[in-house]
Amino acid sequence: MTPDKKRLRIGILFGGRSGEHEVSLASAASIIRGLDPDKYEPVPIGISKEGHWLIGAGAQKLLPEVLRQGQRVMMNADPTDAAMVRLDGSGGGQRLDVIFPVIHGTFGEDGTIQGLLDLAGLPYVGAGVLGSAIGMDKDVAKKLLQFADIPVVPWVTVQRHEWESNQEAVQTRIEEKFAYPVFIKPATLGSSVGMTKVHDREELAPALNLACEFATKILVEKAVTAREIEVSVLGNNDPQASIPGEIVPHREFYDYAAKYLEEGTQLLIPAELKPAQIKKIQTLAVAAFKALELSGMARVDFFLEKKGSKLYLNEVNTIPGFTSISMYPKLWEASGISFRDLLDRLVDLALEQHAEKARTKYQIELPEGITGALG
Repeated sequence: MTPDKKRLRIGILFGGRSGEHEVSLASAASIIRGLDPDKYEPVPIGISKEGHWLIGAGAQKLLPEVLRQGQRVMMNADPTDAAMVRLDGSGGGQRLDVIFPVIHGTFGEDGTIQGLLDLAGLPYVGAGVLGSAIGMDKDVAKKLLQFADIPVVPWVTVQRHEWESNQEAVQTRIEEKFAYPVFIKPATLGSSVGMTKVHDREELAPALNLACEFATKILVEKAVTAREIEVSVLGNNDPQASIPGEIVPHREFYDYAAKYLEEGTQLLIPAELKPAQIKKIQTLAVAAFKALELSGMARVDFFLEKKGSKLYLNEVNTIPGFTSISMYPKLWEASGISFRDLLDRLVDLALEQHAEKARTKYQIELPEGITGALG
């Protein structure tokens, strides 16, 4: 806590080496605007597309400006002196009380940043290393969800090296499993980056090649004619689910352009569902949150078949969007939690989780005069 104003200094970590870099900037800007200025001092910390860490200097608060002209820094991972240290050696390190990671996708949502923050002993918003890594890897997440009896869309996993070494065998395996159409997407990305709906054999190879540009592991999923239902989850040991909402894309499916570049997609909050369907979706969302070892927050996405009403869990997002159109805060607002109160709760959950971790022993005391291998 900063002693002069008694405000928590919140490091807003944004940008990153990810296909979702631009989305991250929009989310971070919303969070900075939404934080209560009487409680928090937001410190924008940008990571460029090249991986440089930069911090806003003085009144430099516009996020693109931070990335262009900010002070180069690095995170000191010493838990006794965790701070943002200037690379040019000028001045002391800038201490932070809590980190709010808003880096969607690779090197931010996948456990890498979380591991660094754990080494530094800093509280941070959202899932830890394990939950973040699982949530990012849709193949591993699906396997765990299946084990927990949570229905998922049928899929085939393709390793990049498999596709590049024997395309015919991969194509045969896919076509033996599914009829067209299918969805092809990187297993470790979000925001529909690198995703394609494949209608026939002619479209398969280009779609796999595209996905292979973004990941070493690719998912091929059965195409389900379904409504897209999303629900927000908030909490640590006792997570709660929001009311569900529905995405109605103006394109054939909810791709990157439909999400962020074009208008026309409808967000229906609340979704038109029967009470039993709402309860089932909320129950499965919380069960998935626990099964995947998540904490703090997650947005859980479902497919609800238009014919037959079968429900599938599509994926979880451990660092959901916080932009002006993002479902995670909108669903909580519709459930009675304002954006500012939501940010308060997320910071409180980060501090709660950090305090719980601090109770864990990481060392043992050896008795005096020991003998044997350690003597």
